[in-house]
Amino acid sequence: MSDIANTDGGGAPAPSPAPASDAGPAGSGAAEPIPGSGGPPPRGGGPTAALADFSSVLRRPDIGLALGIVGILVILILPMPKWLLDMSLAISITFSVLILMTALFIRTPLEFSSFPTILLIATMLRLSLNLASTRLILANGHEGSDAAGGVIEAFGNFVMSGNFVIGIIVFAILIIVNFIVITKGSGRIAEVAARFSLDALPGKQMAIDADLSAGLISEDEARTRRKTLEEESSFFGAMDGAAKFVRGDAIAGLMITFINVVAGIIIGVGQQDMSFGDAANTYTLLTVGDGLVSQIPALIVSTAAGMVVTKAGVTGSADKAVFGQLSGYPSALGVSSFLMVALALLPGVPMLPFLALAGASGAGAWALTQRNKEAAQQEAAAIEAEEAAVPVAEEPISTALQIDQIRLELGYGLLSMINSEKGQRLTDQIKALRRQLASDMGFILPAVRIQDNMQLGPNSYVVRIKEIEAGGGEIRPNMLLTMDPRGEPMSLPGEDTVEPTFGLPAKWVGENNKEEALFRGYTVVDPPTVMTTHITELVKDNMAEMLSYSETQRLLDELDKDHQKLVEDLVPNLITVGGIQRVLQNLLIERVSVRDLPTILEAINEACVATRNVTAITEHVRSRLARQLSDSQTDGDGYLPIVSLSPDWEQAFAESLIGEGDETHLAMAPSRLQDFIAAVRQQFDKQAMEGNAPVLLTSPGVRPFVRSVVERFRPQTTVMSQNEIHPKVRIRTLGAI
Repeated sequence: MSDIANTDGGGAPAPSPAPASDAGPAGSGAAEPIPGSGGPPPRGGGPTAALADFSSVLRRPDIGLALGIVGILVILILPMPKWLLDMSLAISITFSVLILMTALFIRTPLEFSSFPTILLIATMLRLSLNLASTRLILANGHEGSDAAGGVIEAFGNFVMSGNFVIGIIVFAILIIVNFIVITKGSGRIAEVAARFSLDALPGKQMAIDADLSAGLISEDEARTRRKTLEEESSFFGAMDGAAKFVRGDAIAGLMITFINVVAGIIIGVGQQDMSFGDAANTYTLLTVGDGLVSQIPALIVSTAAGMVVTKAGVTGSADKAVFGQLSGYPSALGVSSFLMVALALLPGVPMLPFLALAGASGAGAWALTQRNKEAAQQEAAAIEAEEAAVPVAEEPISTALQIDQIRLELGYGLLSMINSEKGQRLTDQIKALRRQLASDMGFILPAVRIQDNMQLGPNSYVVRIKEIEAGGGEIRPNMLLTMDPRGEPMSLPGEDTVEPTFGLPAKWVGENNKEEALFRGYTVVDPPTVMTTHITELVKDNMAEMLSYSETQRLLDELDKDHQKLVEDLVPNLITVGGIQRVLQNLLIERVSVRDLPTILEAINEACVATRNVTAITEHVRSRLARQLSDSQTDGDGYLPIVSLSPDWEQAFAESLIGEGDETHLAMAPSRLQDFIAAVRQQFDKQAMEGNAPVLLTSPGVRPFVRSVVERFRPQTTVMSQNEIHPKVRIRTLGAI
């Protein structure tokens, strides 16, 4: 099958070639078109084809504009007959009015971005017509007031009323209004707008880029806004220069008028044998009429230029902008009405016009007030109807996949703690807890979600970490928890209980017994503090689980720029973000602060040169944090209390290690492990009874494995190696295992 039609470059169907005819001249290679076949028209220079070509040229806007500009230039050179000058002056006035109306109805200045070009064309048209009329006035002025056509004669007679002095004064006033008031103000506004538009261009470009980066706008919208900015800056820059056209036009009109009057009198008296009075009257009439015909369109175009440049920052047509904003304040009309009444009562002032205006202003103020009230009621009703019509959005299923990092669930009996002063204290303490953890551990606790749970007991609470219950307890919201630091039974009246955080014996007592409890040396804690303390310990026990990949990445990103080069050298050349996360988690498991992140990264950088084993890297990091670890375990006397691991147990652990690298693990006999556990428990229970909290000291090679055993039955016991003891710390040995 063949195509129905082939298209040329313009997208229109190309004419089909005409079939060859056997009757054609031999060897000519040409074919005669068959009538009605749709072939090309016969070649030739007939008048019909010429008219068709000329009409197609005239229908092209670019050719029409070019011919119009050429026509304006021709007027500057060739003389014009009166009838053609009248027609051209009418076109100039109509063109000016059209420009003004367009300036009134546009919504934004960029909708009339061709205004500088149109302003130049209108100015050139007026000046060319001014020159043509000057030629007719000076050549034929002696013939009478119609020497330059009917339009100039009509303007001269109508405005001057037969007195050329009146005409000169009116013309001078028009020049002053146009040149000093409108043109000067419009030029200043255009100049300032151009300067401010160019100065604000970089900031607006950055704002567009920021919105694009944040995903608030699409690439197409960003491209459109950038193009609008470019057009805006170009437009106001062009308007700054175009304002000079109007200024120059006013000056030229004044000079042409002066030249016409002087030259006309000289020609009339010296060449046409007219008296001075007749020459002054005739040529002044014609010249002032010509000036009025030129300056009235100039005044109209100047007003249009002022409307365009003053429209910057206002959206909508001029009537909506003006009347909409003036009618937005009915009180302004009310005050104006009151002022009109006061003026009408002044002695000698005509009362009727002022009272009429006062009544109109008062009626307008009342009508606008009523309209605004009705609009407000309709808007409120529309909002209510819209809210009622919009169905409740169903929660996306994807929200069921979201996990709360930490959540506090309360029984219904504890809900009063959220809506009362105690509840305010609870939320404040949780905020303080987050700040304290960030300061002490370098770990930013996720927001704690507080939720009611009707399935819990009335006074029960549960703390969940990643949706898994991590701990809980019961509290009495209107009572105080008291504990005896000596561990002795308390004789205060109350309810015996167990402190939920550490499992110590305690008692709930009434608030009226607080003074007596403090007098006896008991520890008194309010319910919000009990709950916050429990949350603190649970968070410290589970910090490693809450340190996610994204949180690790955020910690790296928030390092100051002095340490960003270190991060670039580490990731991903030596270790991944996941590897750094595992190292930080290993530290947090043993409650080692990761706030000194630069030192930790430097230690990781050093360790990665020799090994990729995360356990070995963690041990090296701990040795670099020796000052911090030793200081955190120092007692009140400035000593580091230690319980050392005997050489026999050191050797036993070393011989029980099998495998290499990440595969290394402890393979000690269960009976041997039980003996070790019993020895550790016995020694540390003894130290606890004496009021000591020592550190278990081991060799670097076996420390991770000793810690893995000890944390199962004494998680609060700190295990350190000799490499983690700072050289300047003072040591106090309390015993050995």
